[in-house]
Amino acid sequence: MPVICPSILAADPDQYHDQMGKVGRFAERLQIDLTDGKFASSQTVKPGEAWWPAGVKADFHLMYEQPDDAVETILHHDPHLIIIHSEAEGNFLDYAGLWRSLGVKAGVALLPQSSAETLLPALDHIDHVLIFSGKLGEYGGQADLGLLDKVRFLKKHKPEVEIGWDGGVNTQNISELVLGGVDVLDVGGFIQESQDPEAAFRALERIADETGTT
Repeated sequence: MPVICPSILAADPDQYHDQMGKVGRFAERLQIDLTDGKFASSQTVKPGEAWWPAGVKADFHLMYEQPDDAVETILHHDPHLIIIHSEAEGNFLDYAGLWRSLGVKAGVALLPQSSAETLLPALDHIDHVLIFSGKLGEYGGQADLGLLDKVRFLKKHKPEVEIGWDGGVNTQNISELVLGGVDVLDVGGFIQESQDPEAAFRALERIADETGTT
């Protein structure tokens, strides 16, 4: 079934605490977005400042040019998944081998302009591909449904790969995203900026479940 995964994108520890307080009590899985101030111009909390409630799966989306040091810190926290960008520096296969040996899933994010074909040489070593349709380091992106072509391409070459979507998810487009093959819907502003974050989460969850069973 599709997974609704609230995201945390916080500039400082106080904001991080506030955002986690909104979603940490009901979400079973979270995406923690971290930036380096270069790959994404905005700056978030540091990897060592990230935390999450016990029993919750934490996915880390690293918007970093050079993710090495951040990855090393995050691995000490026992995350569920680490996602780095295909556009980042470094050798993904080296990263993936280490992460998977430690029981951490390996993910790659694709910016809108990046082709899914670039992942084919490494696809056997990738557990999760994040289709990014938002604004780096910001809430309030738009869901470019044309990017679902990447989902279809990746599922054709590796049906079992988990596909995430980040950017503009709301109650108006979630059915199309689920029908397009997206497994994990990372949701920022629609939940975090709602007057009732849990109600927003449940609305998305209900539509996703109904769509996934039709």
